[in-house]
Amino acid sequence: MTDAKPEMTEEDVNARHAEKMRRKKEARDKILATKTIEKGLLIVHTGKGKGKSTAAFGMVFRALGHGFPVGVVQFVKGGWETGERDVLEKFPDLVTIKAMGEGFTWETQDRERDVASARAAWEEAKRMIADPSLRMVLLDELNIVLRYGYLPVEEVVEVLSNKPSDTHVIVTGRNAKDELIEIADLVTEMTLVKHPFRSGVKAQAGIEF
Repeated sequence: MTDAKPEMTEEDVNARHAEKMRRKKEARDKILATKTIEKGLLIVHTGKGKGKSTAAFGMVFRALGHGFPVGVVQFVKGGWETGERDVLEKFPDLVTIKAMGEGFTWETQDRERDVASARAAWEEAKRMIADPSLRMVLLDELNIVLRYGYLPVEEVVEVLSNKPSDTHVIVTGRNAKDELIEIADLVTEMTLVKHPFRSGVKAQAGIEF
């Protein structure tokens, strides 16, 4: 019969944890030491889950916290009164925001008008991307207009592939095109697990807009 192992004391548990974290930090520091590239990123938020634009605006607010000038083009939600737009308009020295869209395509029911709105928004987006004073540009719901074919994906990919090297560009919207995902540096897919809309709860201020 073998002797039972003595129970670990709280001091033993803390010491083991400290050693484990020391090894983890050492390994992490070695990895971080190899990451030396600094560049503007092309970031894509897509997927059926909620939070794509919300996460992108979170990055915008973070950039503002660093004093970085930011440009925002809203391709679809131009007709909506949104909380984030109201906040951003309080920083006119740092933020240029253009709400260009007239709503989702089923709201206008006019493809020609939707195409014209998408083109106008894209021209504004190209101007912002080329502006050396802007450190970050958010193209909110660009994926939606690409999905409906309102803009040629080849043109969008060419512009984004040749953006200024130190400019961050964020693209949001579900159903991101494969061509866009291919050239992106960071792609996050939001997965829908549960949504109150399915239980009859309407879009609410502070949550959806």
